[in-house]
Amino acid sequence: MPSLIRVLVVDDSAFVRKVVKEMLSQSPFIEVVGTARDGLEALEKVQELNPDVVTLDLIMPRLDGVGFLLQQMALRPLPVIVVSIASESGVMALQALDAGAVDFVQKPTALATEKVFEIKGELLDKVKMAAGVPVNRLLQPLKETVKAPAPFMAPQPSRHADAVVMGISTGGPHALKKLIPQFPADFPVPIAVVLHMPVGYTALFASQLDKVSFLSVKEAEEGDLFLPGTVLIAPAGRHLTLEKNTAGSVEAHLSARPFDTLHRPSVDVLFDSAAELFGNRGLGVVMTGMGSDGREGARAMKAGMKVLEPILAG
Repeated sequence: MPSLIRVLVVDDSAFVRKVVKEMLSQSPFIEVVGTARDGLEALEKVQELNPDVVTLDLIMPRLDGVGFLLQQMALRPLPVIVVSIASESGVMALQALDAGAVDFVQKPTALATEKVFEIKGELLDKVKMAAGVPVNRLLQPLKETVKAPAPFMAPQPSRHADAVVMGISTGGPHALKKLIPQFPADFPVPIAVVLHMPVGYTALFASQLDKVSFLSVKEAEEGDLFLPGTVLIAPAGRHLTLEKNTAGSVEAHLSARPFDTLHRPSVDVLFDSAAELFGNRGLGVVMTGMGSDGREGARAMKAGMKVLEPILAG
């Protein structure tokens, strides 16, 4: 990571450009070197200013965010953090991740100053993280329509494992799209995933991941059975735990509680429930990350479960 992170802010709203620049400039580790109003101007500014990271709106005139990514990554890959409104650009956000964006931040629907500043901490953290991502990883293509076999590199449980639980944060969507399709259709245990993603994205992401995977991938719903051949992804905004029902089967439980976690869903909450339920008959995986979510859960799992930490980076 560079000692001073040079950032280009791209958004068609002058107000958003101003506020994002102000937020980023409050960090002593970040310098906003320029702004752009659309994708075409952003292509010119990247060539002129050589930023380390770009923050990118998606819905813009002349050339939108996905168009910018496709052209910029072909010219010179660099870390990009998408900053957009989920309700308007959910599909585009996932297209942007496939085009090489590192991660995204959900812009508030109401663009009042106090609302926009609510994303400050997340934006600062993700820009700092993005600056350290190896750019050669941003150009590995992701297949959307063909389930082609790949060399199996996914974590393999021992014969005593009954479950795999995963925690993944920044860089997560891109990493999961590389990992989950590597599991074979006969993978013998179920998988549960907590992914730090804004509300409005997880169902669509799970649906797209299902199309390229041999396993069945879905956003977890209350009461879903936790069965081999399935991947349950925690819905944004609710914690996912695994519990036994009255019939003795393991099923998904969704809740807003506990309220005092930094993230909802929380990796710690999933890991704690898995440690209690499976003991030493499970496998925990910590993938990409940012912050401390998963630390306490991993400690609980290490008391009786095997933990891989980390298996992938950004």
